[in-house]
Amino acid sequence: MRTVLLTGFEPFDQDTVNPSWEAVRLLDGTSHGDVRIVGRQLPCAFALAPARLHQLLEEFEPELVIAVGLGPGRADICIERVAININDARIPDNLGAQPIDTPVVPDGPAAYFSTLPIKTMVRALKEAGIASSVSHTAGTFVCNQVFYCLQHVLAGSAVRAGFIHVPALPEQAEQCGGPSMALSIQTEGLRIAVITALDTFHDVRESGGQIS
Repeated sequence: MRTVLLTGFEPFDQDTVNPSWEAVRLLDGTSHGDVRIVGRQLPCAFALAPARLHQLLEEFEPELVIAVGLGPGRADICIERVAININDARIPDNLGAQPIDTPVVPDGPAAYFSTLPIKTMVRALKEAGIASSVSHTAGTFVCNQVFYCLQHVLAGSAVRAGFIHVPALPEQAEQCGGPSMALSIQTEGLRIAVITALDTFHDVRESGGQIS
């Protein structure tokens, strides 16, 4: 069978749960036609996440990879467009590291773009009644680091890859305020995103702000 690799992050910043991992975990072991979905957890640590990602890529040899992370304060499922070559941590990671203005990959390009059909994915989610948008910033924390490393290692290959940010869970929003999305909706959104990415090789071209 062909393989799709999904990754989610462990909890961070004193949270006890991370919806990116909870949704990915629920999709682990599911299938779509001749495609199996493998879900694995990444550490929320600058020093560890890239090596773990590389290990998973070598182990599973996926044809499609989507890394998923929590986007606190985001109200919808955000399909990321671009990763930038900078680490600039507002808070320490889970090992206490807090890099400021350091490169993800020394001498690497300034940015990498997703190789997923991001606009088509957003359209499919919206048609399913799930709030979604194209995002133009993956931040500068471990999420962006993983996104950049993913595109860097796969550059020039036939493996398509990208990153998705998901909102906080309702129980997280109750504690700190802000928008949220139920885990069941997030999980279904990721499933639709995977299927759409698998079935789409040429992204739609939208005008007039239809896709944002």
